[in-house]
Amino acid sequence: MSDGIYNRYTGYHNRQSIRLKNFDYNTDGAYFVTICTFQKSKIINDAYQLILKKELLGLNKRFKGIKVDYYVFMPNHFHIIFIFHNSQVGLSRVIQAFKSMTTLKLKKAGFRGTYFWQKNYYEHVVRNVTSLNRIREYIKQNPEKESYDFK
Repeated sequence: MSDGIYNRYTGYHNRQSIRLKNFDYNTDGAYFVTICTFQKSKIINDAYQLILKKELLGLNKRFKGIKVDYYVFMPNHFHIIFIFHNSQVGLSRVIQAFKSMTTLKLKKAGFRGTYFWQKNYYEHVVRNVTSLNRIREYIKQNPEKESYDFK
């Protein structure tokens, strides 16, 4: 690939940033985020989902000004909408904390792999209420749509 050299353990090195240039991810607003498991392995089972949900909802208390708006877990990824209002931290810090906390908890719960999460994450800055509602609907429909794709 032209954007870097692939390393099967850590993902791509020397990647170009997938973030918007000149955008401040510390600003108030809504962010649609997708986080994938390492190598998109289907490892998010019911037990792990309980741990992930608890830590995800705990972000509201851990970071002032962060609200978990809407989310859904699938076997190899999850979607979430964060609402930032007068937050003291940026999106990358919230994601980093979530991945770190959940990896520790999942290892205590029996996960034996080296990595649970893919190194990066995908994000979309939500620009208006119409877009926010469309993304909520997409998240709501995603598990059913994905079950058709797997069959």
